[in-house]
Amino acid sequence: MCGVIGILFKEAKLGIRENAEAMLKEISHRGPDGKGLYSEDGFVLGHNRLSIIDLSERSNQPMHSHDSRYCISYNGEVYNFKELRVELEKSGFSFNTMSDTEVILNSFIKWGASCSRKFNGMFAFLIWDKVEKRLFVCRDRYGIKPLYYTYFNGGLYFSSENKSFDSIPGFKREVDESSLVEYLTFQNFFRKETLFKNVYIFPAAHYANVSQKNTDLKIEKYWDFSFGKSSDKELTEGEYLEELDYLVKNAVTRQLVSDVEVGSYLSGGMDSGSITAISAKALPYIKTFTVGFDLSSASGVELAFDEREKAERMSYLFKTEHYEMILKSGDMERCLPKVAYHLEEPRVGQSYPNYYAAKLASKFTKVVLSGCGGDEIFAGYPWRYYHGVGNLNFDQYIDSYYSYWQRLIPSHEIKEFLAPIWSNVKHVDTREIFKSVFNEMPPEFESMDDLINSSLYFEAKTFLHGLLVVEDKLSMAHSLEARVPLLDNDLVDFGMKVPVKYKLQNISQINQINENEVSEKFSRSRRTTEGKAIFRKLMKRYIPEEVTSREKQGFSAPDASWFKGESIDFTRRVLMDEDSPIYNYLSRSKVQATIESHFQGKENKRLLIWSLLNFHMILKRNHV
Repeated sequence: MCGVIGILFKEAKLGIRENAEAMLKEISHRGPDGKGLYSEDGFVLGHNRLSIIDLSERSNQPMHSHDSRYCISYNGEVYNFKELRVELEKSGFSFNTMSDTEVILNSFIKWGASCSRKFNGMFAFLIWDKVEKRLFVCRDRYGIKPLYYTYFNGGLYFSSENKSFDSIPGFKREVDESSLVEYLTFQNFFRKETLFKNVYIFPAAHYANVSQKNTDLKIEKYWDFSFGKSSDKELTEGEYLEELDYLVKNAVTRQLVSDVEVGSYLSGGMDSGSITAISAKALPYIKTFTVGFDLSSASGVELAFDEREKAERMSYLFKTEHYEMILKSGDMERCLPKVAYHLEEPRVGQSYPNYYAAKLASKFTKVVLSGCGGDEIFAGYPWRYYHGVGNLNFDQYIDSYYSYWQRLIPSHEIKEFLAPIWSNVKHVDTREIFKSVFNEMPPEFESMDDLINSSLYFEAKTFLHGLLVVEDKLSMAHSLEARVPLLDNDLVDFGMKVPVKYKLQNISQINQINENEVSEKFSRSRRTTEGKAIFRKLMKRYIPEEVTSREKQGFSAPDASWFKGESIDFTRRVLMDEDSPIYNYLSRSKVQATIESHFQGKENKRLLIWSLLNFHMILKRNHV
């Protein structure tokens, strides 16, 4: 796990090595164990190292091939590198290190761009061909490892975090107002565009070749999600269960490879609990980490948000060395500037608990296992999929699901909220942005299963990607590598083919809900055991039944209560400030009326309030 940067100009450029040094310094938290640069006329490759596998200096980067023709800067872990190494050695390749970096480099030399399909892991890397003067760029299937790029003053720049671009002489950030509409609709970005003009995130499951003669990126897709029936004979539920058992154990075990200690998050839920249960058999007394919440002012559904008791029970059963942190409203207020700095742009969810979880884990280990990904592959959110049920017409399906995924500001209110800039953004069609997620894989609806699988596809492409970006940024803020075993390639490939009937129970009976609704109906219908049915059955072999039979709950703080209670003064001070930069883009009267509605308990606008607080901090940091 590291930080990478690259700079490419068509010809020699004075000062770019110094520029690269400054870019690396901006992301030094990603790799405090070492720093390296390779440069030639018009090109620089840089690397900050967090040493995890082969801790020796011979694995420092940028790393060169045996013949010195190729040079790589790589961020991530490829868990099947030992198998690939054996295959490469049989082809005549030799190795100077025990690292996965050298395996990736030699894989590219042997297989070219198709090497991307062979890697099982998380990665973003740049490989420079010194002879052809060509750069190869690649990012993993799911987008676990981020990579950004920008064109500026004739140069093409890459970095693991876009804050590096602030080091480019003359570079100035401007809000991309079209992207702001996208974010304020979905609390996420679905496209490669980010909050800032001319700053892009390189798409997951894609690679690109770019020559020094012509620095236009030619981005190509090498993989995509494919939920649905397998071409093979359908198995019985028991057969699916046994195969799933093998693949989950193999995925967790595979991701324990490390030359430093590995720990695990333990939230009290099924995903982190199952990962801990399996890893504890291989790593006795593994360290586990839980973040809980002070619920003294919480109410309603939020009273169940503290999972420490359940986590402690599993820690006892699996004999882990367990550490906990309790968050209070003041912790949310205190960390916001740092969270905004590391996130760089707003993303899904209320992410500051992840920041503190990573901070806790980083005090004891450099690698931690996370349960992210299981819900998106095995259908953990039944109430969401309901919104597509009954719409066998694609446009009707889009309308229904698009309406649900307006998480912050619904389309009929967006004009009023964005009054100061509406004339600049009235052309932005968020429904078309939503629909474009399906452009490369338009669904065919013949049954309920097709509808559910389309919803799973959408969420894996968008919501999961947003969660992974947040996970990376906030773990690497503390020089911590977060691994996601439930996104092992073999497990995902299998999970996508498990029939919907084994993932969901009684889908037609799930109530529609609004995540911003404050009512008993919300409390009852949100907390359901209908999802991830086959995964629940399997995990009864590993974790207590009271965990596998628990109603679904995300990793959330009691912010709805805090924003109108203990943190009301903080929220007022920030969002009622007449000089807040958010009011260069948003209607002050509309925003403040909406916030007052939350304060008075009329609506639950916790997601919007968090997003506005985060937006405020990001704008202040970037002086825009």
